Amino acid sequence: MIIISGLSLSGCQNHNRTDPSVEGMKVKVYKREGSEIATLTAPPNVPEPINRDHATTVTVELEIIEKTMAIAEGVEYTFWTFGGTVPGSFIRIREGDLVEFHLKNHPDNKLPHNIDLHSVNGPGGGATSTFTAPGHETTFSFTALNPGTYVYHCATAPVGMHIGNGMYGLILVEPENGLPEVDREYYVMQGEFYTKGTFGQPGFHPFSMEKALKEEAEYVLFNGTVGSLTEEHSLKAEVGETVRIYVGNGGPNYVSSFHIIGEIFDNVRVEGGDLLNHNVQTTLIPSGGATVVEFKVEAPGNYILVDHSVFRAFNKGALGMLTVEGDENKPIYSGQINDQVYLPEGAAIATPETAEVVAPPAADSRDQRILRGKTVFAQNCQTCHQANGQGIASAFPPLAKSDYLNAEVNRSIRVVLNGLEGPVTVNGALYNSLMPKLNLSDEQVANVLTFVYDSWGNNGTEVTPQQVAAQR
Repeated sequence: MIIISGLSLSGCQNHNRTDPSVEGMKVKVYKREGSEIATLTAPPNVPEPINRDHATTVTVELEIIEKTMAIAEGVEYTFWTFGGTVPGSFIRIREGDLVEFHLKNHPDNKLPHNIDLHSVNGPGGGATSTFTAPGHETTFSFTALNPGTYVYHCATAPVGMHIGNGMYGLILVEPENGLPEVDREYYVMQGEFYTKGTFGQPGFHPFSMEKALKEEAEYVLFNGTVGSLTEEHSLKAEVGETVRIYVGNGGPNYVSSFHIIGEIFDNVRVEGGDLLNHNVQTTLIPSGGATVVEFKVEAPGNYILVDHSVFRAFNKGALGMLTVEGDENKPIYSGQINDQVYLPEGAAIATPETAEVVAPPAADSRDQRILRGKTVFAQNCQTCHQANGQGIASAFPPLAKSDYLNAEVNRSIRVVLNGLEGPVTVNGALYNSLMPKLNLSDEQVANVLTFVYDSWGNNGTEVTPQQVAAQR
């Protein structure tokens, strides 16, 4: 079959060319052969590149599932999802494909939904044809006329609420000649969540329309969960490999300033389209938009993905990690050459000026104390001491199997309460950095220390708020 801008023509022999003969307009003519079922993947995975040299008919089957999942450790939220994940399943098709789209609304769901694909040329991006009640399936088709990386989302009223509950994802329309080959591809999507509870507060959190209208998000996340791209879930690469990340922004409100600490993007496909920008440090992604970043990793280590509106990264969750393994590359990155004390303004301990901390309800078990402590650690300690407790060589001491911590619990309490400045020896290595005083409640100090003592081979000590109060 031959396709011209979505119109079937019999007997046409032209293949992938510009034809000015249709009503005086220049349109592409595609040859279409066969059919296939699209492979969909959950984030951060991406389907394999398309290796056919022609358009085809592609069947996409996507199921809507409303489900309660963890938004953070100890915090649950009812997400509305495409495919059971936030963001929804990644869809990969080719320019010129005829897509037969099946949208299924699981019978256990409570609400009707639809889908607006920004890759569709037609009313509502498909939303007008896919209003789907629970237990029903709707179908429509479209021709993928424009290559690029596009957002899809629910467009059922209230639209912001459906998007704000996680109903968004990416669809890639590969150009007819494909994309340049890379070693690894990943899928990352940012979104905000407006919960009635505060960040990290344990329990179940419902959606807050009041906060959403004020654009005051409690969480700004990559791939729907605090820590979704850290520790064992980190993205992976080897030194010398090329990496492509499809980055979307579901919104519903914020613009993202996407950045990878320690990397420069060799190529940025601006707003997911044809325009290529080079040697970019940070790229803007509008709400409801996408980009594609490509880079080569030159040295081993952990590279941090952030929204460079940095309070979102370090206080609201928009933080991930790319772990690169391989041989050192000293000419490109030497590592630390020298370390010496530099205190031109004196030895004052920095105390952040923040509002008084309101203590959360007391933990009612050791397990709950550990769970809450993990959240405190992620918010306040993880950047320096790392998610695995290993610290940073010559800069920040390890907390894992720490002889300094395990020797005296009251000293550890005082360090968290008052900060620490000056040389200390931990596990046989000398460190001379500065830890600021943290404005934490007795409950929070007890929780985070109990978490640390319970982790990474430490001695399992439980710290109570009463012990902290005695040292304050």
